[in-house]
Amino acid sequence: MDAVAILQEIAPESLSLVENRYRILAAIHALAPVGRRTLAQALGQSERSLRRELDRLKELGLLDSNHHGVFLRTEGFRLLGSLQVLIRDSHDIGSLERDLQVSLGLNRLIVVAGDSDKDSFVKTELAKAAKRYLVEVLHNGDVLAVSGGTTLSEVGQAFGPGSIGRKVTVIPARGGLGEDVNIQANSVAARLAQGLGGTYRLLHAPDTVEPAFLKTLLSEPRIRHVIALIRRADVLLHGIGTAEEMAKRRGLDEEQLMHLISEGAVGEAFGYYFDPKGSIVFATSSVGLQLEDLARIPRKIAVGGGRSKAWALLSVVSAGYCDVCITDEGAARRLMSLIKKREETENGN
Repeated sequence: MDAVAILQEIAPESLSLVENRYRILAAIHALAPVGRRTLAQALGQSERSLRRELDRLKELGLLDSNHHGVFLRTEGFRLLGSLQVLIRDSHDIGSLERDLQVSLGLNRLIVVAGDSDKDSFVKTELAKAAKRYLVEVLHNGDVLAVSGGTTLSEVGQAFGPGSIGRKVTVIPARGGLGEDVNIQANSVAARLAQGLGGTYRLLHAPDTVEPAFLKTLLSEPRIRHVIALIRRADVLLHGIGTAEEMAKRRGLDEEQLMHLISEGAVGEAFGYYFDPKGSIVFATSSVGLQLEDLARIPRKIAVGGGRSKAWALLSVVSAGYCDVCITDEGAARRLMSLIKKREETENGN
């Protein structure tokens, strides 16, 4: 009998305490140094109850604090890693990964514990999982194409200033001028290249382009060079957004938004909007990665989490435009529920 089974049998209430302390340590790790009020808001707990837990964790030698806030000590980092394994086991995440991977027909599915809709620090864990996978699969000389967005920005930050030592070329998969500079594909590409120890190229073009101007932009030599690199990318790393969220971010007008809703669009990736079965219902005219380019990219990695993104993930994965998915438990469990309901409907039950 493993440790989790023993705890569940002899002291089931202790698992709740362990999970709460794990969430506290994980949040501090992601946000440190962090003040108590900010931490309480991130965890959805009262400052009074959190103070008791922080005091106890300090007594155990796991935390320390200064005028900037609380942070993990070396022993806290070590224990957090062990707790992550225990939480995965107690939530049976390994089985969830295997079952979903088969159901979705993916080459690889990676699930991190938690739900980034509820706990913002889970997105940091999602980014770290993407970082570990990239380090595992990238080789010297590879070309890595990346999209923009908040999740991909987190992946870039997960690498930090140090070099991993991969001589790769990182390029933006699409234009992105006009968005928040921190989440543009150009910014993500530059940050990832620096963290990996490689080089990067920038794509100085807007994300959405009027068809009349597209040909002119594509004739510009520097843009043409980056697009040629995109088309021979070895790895594509892209985020997944809900259709409505991405339509608003890209500035689609009311008529276009109503068209998306009427056609049942639920997910978006690289400028294409998909319905739950993976059919394209709308596409924006843009500079960069096109749908026909995807077949030439050997490894396509989608990253996205949060229960609210389950439909979006299902739509993009069903379309067959990714073979590796990195997500969180909130999205994964909702995905499994959606798949079971779809199967029941198809079987006429």
